[in-house]
Amino acid sequence: MGGTNVIADCVARYAARLHAYIGTRHHVASPFAAWLLLALTGPASAGADRDVLIEVLGCDIDTAASAAAGLLASPHPLVASAAAVWTGAGAPLGEDFKRWQASLPAQVSTGALPDQAGLDAWAEEHTFGLIDKFPVNWAPDLYLVLATALATKVSWETPFDLAPAAWLGEQSPWAASLSKVLVTPGKDGGRGHRQFIAVTPDAGDLAVHVGTAADGLAVVSVIAQPEVPAGRVLAAAHSIGSACVSGEQVPERSPAELELGEGPLWLVREERSTRPDGCTAVLPAWSAMSKHELDDPALGFAAAKNALAPGPDPWQARQSAMARYSRTGFEAAAVTALAVQLAMMPSRTRRVAELRFGHPYAVVALTRAPDGAGPWHGMPVFSAWVGEPEDATADTR
Repeated sequence: MGGTNVIADCVARYAARLHAYIGTRHHVASPFAAWLLLALTGPASAGADRDVLIEVLGCDIDTAASAAAGLLASPHPLVASAAAVWTGAGAPLGEDFKRWQASLPAQVSTGALPDQAGLDAWAEEHTFGLIDKFPVNWAPDLYLVLATALATKVSWETPFDLAPAAWLGEQSPWAASLSKVLVTPGKDGGRGHRQFIAVTPDAGDLAVHVGTAADGLAVVSVIAQPEVPAGRVLAAAHSIGSACVSGEQVPERSPAELELGEGPLWLVREERSTRPDGCTAVLPAWSAMSKHELDDPALGFAAAKNALAPGPDPWQARQSAMARYSRTGFEAAAVTALAVQLAMMPSRTRRVAELRFGHPYAVVALTRAPDGAGPWHGMPVFSAWVGEPEDATADTR
């Protein structure tokens, strides 16, 4: 199994790396968004950092950079994408950085580093409003920020039906805690739904559901026996998904080969019908909102930072991601950022006058009109000469 898209295979390998780092807690991530940022950074690298990025990206630097440029220039109609490089005033970035920045694809926004409101607005604008907070907080010592954003918001060709949660089966720990779940519509799933049992060498027999959006986005759900490691299941999901969208044959097991009865992955029953053997699928609705720190050297962002801003300046790499899988559709978004800060803010000489009211002085209170006109505007209604000061207290009025 597996498609012929070399870059998709590279991203799938990076996904295995990223998900292994995140672990098995409930989460959503966009390995592709992270890979895209690293691919854009690659041409600035040299030496050991370049070697690290080649390994992490899964292909040579020029191939990755060219692919990133092509993907940004011709985005998928169902996946919004954006990238940006911002620099702060007085950023200590040399000629190599300027040459790299000048070579970026035209689709990469460049310019002065926005403030927090500007960063948040960029995230919201490029994720259909699904993420309204940039993953890195603005700070006065930030001088370089790279970011990518991805988002999709689609409807299934045919919405799921609803069913009692008990349909998940007695062996499901979720059956008792949920009320309703999703079930494929019709006898065999309806238009835009495909479900089958896949046979894989590394993860065993797997239950698979492929939900297709009206314009073609496929969302592949794969479940294995409980003892199969998560990494193998994720790898199988990437492989099966790639095969499905590329039209390759996925080895399947017919329901006729299975024993009657209930197990962790399916219930096999017999019914009177003129239709051939088939499968239906029962899934929970789900959503996730995740934030990931990407500073582990194995993820490649340390090498990317060194390529762009060598030296001891502190840096951070983070991703905010969300997804929602419902009866009617699927939506997901991710914003990934690499930010570099000055190790020490540069100082300048300034003068400060500390004004001291240490002997008798005057005070005048004047009225103000909202429109700046009229007889009351500028009227000095109270005035005083302060010649007998008092101790200050912590009174609340």
